[in-house]
Amino acid sequence: MPRGDRITKSKKLSPAALAALPDELLIEAVQRQTFRFFWEGAHPVSGLALDRRSVRDKTADDKIGVGGSGFGVMALIVAVERGWVTREAALLRLGGMLDLLYRATCYHGAFPHFMDGRTGATIPFWRKDDGGDLVETAFLCMGLLCARQYFDRDTPVEASLRNRINGLWEEVEWDWYTQDDRKLLYWHWSPTNGWAMNHEIRGWNECLIAYVLAASAPRYPVDPLVYHRGFAGGRDFLNGRSYYGIELPLGMPYGGPLFFAHYSFCGLDPRGLKDQYADYWEQNLRHVRINHAHCAANPGRYQGYGAACWGLTASDDPDGYVAHAPDEDNGTITPTAALASLPYAPREALDAARHFLRHHGSRLWGRYGFADAFCEDRNWYAEHYISIDQGPIVVMMENHRSGLLWKLFMSVPEVRNGLRRLGFSSPWLAQEGGP
Repeated sequence: MPRGDRITKSKKLSPAALAALPDELLIEAVQRQTFRFFWEGAHPVSGLALDRRSVRDKTADDKIGVGGSGFGVMALIVAVERGWVTREAALLRLGGMLDLLYRATCYHGAFPHFMDGRTGATIPFWRKDDGGDLVETAFLCMGLLCARQYFDRDTPVEASLRNRINGLWEEVEWDWYTQDDRKLLYWHWSPTNGWAMNHEIRGWNECLIAYVLAASAPRYPVDPLVYHRGFAGGRDFLNGRSYYGIELPLGMPYGGPLFFAHYSFCGLDPRGLKDQYADYWEQNLRHVRINHAHCAANPGRYQGYGAACWGLTASDDPDGYVAHAPDEDNGTITPTAALASLPYAPREALDAARHFLRHHGSRLWGRYGFADAFCEDRNWYAEHYISIDQGPIVVMMENHRSGLLWKLFMSVPEVRNGLRRLGFSSPWLAQEGGP
């Protein structure tokens, strides 16, 4: 694995001492510790992000999370920008990632949900989910395009990196995943099971990025009607009702799990992003406020809930893995839900970070940051860190601090073209250089 890292040189502080840091130092400490998941905790051969690691840091299996690896690429960019690893070490790591991705089995250009980090072979998610996963592929492409924009120097190594990223990005057949132009994207396709999963990608949820990239694709784009009739035509797309006195423009009742406000918006800048359906900054802001208000009101009377202990999203819980939300609440708090909401609710997110550190200490805080989730009602703490939860912590915290990943992704010419094709407006589209 490439060295050149500086992350081990930071002073180790107790959870209580971390909680006492000023805001900016606390954010830096949380980001930096969480980044370790993608650096020290990455797959030992390819450097891609393992789907999960034990809090006891036992030897991991070879299961790579494709979407988590996309967030990991974005976290790696943050690490270079913040000086936690050198640019040279990051380039070496990215080269190893791309080596595996080029060897990996793909399905009309799309990657599976899970793959073997040594061989690139597909690891089935379910019995029939053993082929391409368009949404996981979208998260990966989002990260790779940010890397293409960031590593922009006129050197052979960085030029090669950009060219290799283009090779993967340009070969994704987004139009194939419409099942012969049905004006809708489908989540899965398998050479053994075909379209048997038949999972339509309809909104509102975390999949906006898949439609934006599908409209942006240089070789295999989709018609804009695929977005309007497909994603925006979903039964749970428009809302307009109020929860805890907060009107919600889009989505299911109470907004659903908070990763809806995070995953696509690790790259898409929601500030001023609008189309005929919504103002996406307002959508995400209100979604977060509803989630926070629910935990503060605590109608289920769960132990520990409050204004400083909040955050419901998909995560492990005492009984398995659940997409937690105000109307799907079993007392499980997931740190990434609050921490990745830093751009939308900075004071509430920092209050939560301090609460997690002070009240849960080393039961929740460890080598790779915060464990996935906890449930005080049942005295349960997660046994794992999960890549799709750790990644947005690093990335969204950085977007709050500097807007770095928003700037990179919104500078992608293909993405700007795709947003225009879909009818979006944004300060990034108003002028060539953006805001």
